[in-house]
Amino acid sequence: MFKVSSLTAAVFLATAALTAQAGEVEVLHYWTSGGEAKSIAELKKIMQSKGHVWKDFAVAGGGGDNAATVLKSRVVSGNPPAAAQIKGPAIQEWAAEGVLANLDTVAKAEKWDSLLPKVVADVMKYKGNYVAAPVNVHRVNWVWANPEVLKKAGVAGMPKTYDEFFAAADKIKAAGLIAVAHGGQNWQDFTTFESVVLGVGGAKFYNDALIKLDPKSLNSDTMKKSLETFRKIKGYTDAASAGRDWNLTTAMVMQGKAGFQFMGDWAKGEFLAAGKVPGKDFLCAAAPGTANAYTFNVDSFAMFKLKAADAQKAQGDLAASIMGTEFQEVFNLNKGSIPVRLNMKMDKFDDCAKTSTKDFVDTAKTGGLLPSVAHGMAISPAAEGAIKDVVSQFWNDDKITVADAMKKITSAAATK
Repeated sequence: MFKVSSLTAAVFLATAALTAQAGEVEVLHYWTSGGEAKSIAELKKIMQSKGHVWKDFAVAGGGGDNAATVLKSRVVSGNPPAAAQIKGPAIQEWAAEGVLANLDTVAKAEKWDSLLPKVVADVMKYKGNYVAAPVNVHRVNWVWANPEVLKKAGVAGMPKTYDEFFAAADKIKAAGLIAVAHGGQNWQDFTTFESVVLGVGGAKFYNDALIKLDPKSLNSDTMKKSLETFRKIKGYTDAASAGRDWNLTTAMVMQGKAGFQFMGDWAKGEFLAAGKVPGKDFLCAAAPGTANAYTFNVDSFAMFKLKAADAQKAQGDLAASIMGTEFQEVFNLNKGSIPVRLNMKMDKFDDCAKTSTKDFVDTAKTGGLLPSVAHGMAISPAAEGAIKDVVSQFWNDDKITVADAMKKITSAAATK
């Protein structure tokens, strides 16, 4: 993470004061696919209805890496947006630079502490003060399937174990179709990997190995089995997967070209945007072995310091709107996620979302609710990036042994 000098900070504050128009909010985000774009458009409508000017700053790239690079250059040049899509430990790193706004006035007025699970509220705070507003909860450990493909291949229902999964994958392959749709990008590789680790080892092992980064766990027989299972999945993907975007990968399942996809429930947003009906046109289930666990990805917007009072007012309205019931409902209906705000009515939501909400609440009580490493919710960005690189190298190169991968992951986990 870069350091913002006092001179740069002074320039940035002065520039912000000069450039912020009355009631204007510039929002940097990376929601550019069908379901995502539809969702962010709803927030724009709400802000415009309050009389504010919305300045959209969309940066393509599903994992958010491109947006993070652009944001750093904007802040260093003294011209940050009013709000930026940032999540997990990265929020704390930005806050430590002294560039984020304190949202406590809005949070107290809107009673955020009573409306958010503590595990989520803590991520939105820095030294006890709110600096970001959460949008939603995504469950990451999902598998999606095309029921027609399963039927054609003679597969009865969604697999609950990896033995069942591989048996189903063999049948789909034998039917001349792609068993597993996969986009070969490091965050997509790790999305699959962490679900495998959770399914093979359970919640405690996931926590020890991927969150605590315990060397003993990273070099254990359970990690060995996880890597072997992960590599076996690779054998059911197609040769053209390298570099493919996640939404194009979801389209393969949607179009009946592939049977399964390991992906968070933003994939459901794509199905819904295409007019597909859950239970009929597509199926959802927790990844094999993970029915009693829940890896979460909470999208959020961090707010940057603005000097002008009218700009601060617009920014406060943005934060309040993000947590408001209207936006929480319509956004999550489009995005495929569930409201982060507790006690929301779920009658308009589909069965996948209702299952997600129930499991979110239940796993919070049992210790099965865990932050997703793949999606920037759990460990430092430096360690996360290093481990992702190793896992993708292992995925892409069959010459790398499981033993070597374990050593490399352990080494990467020590990255500061």
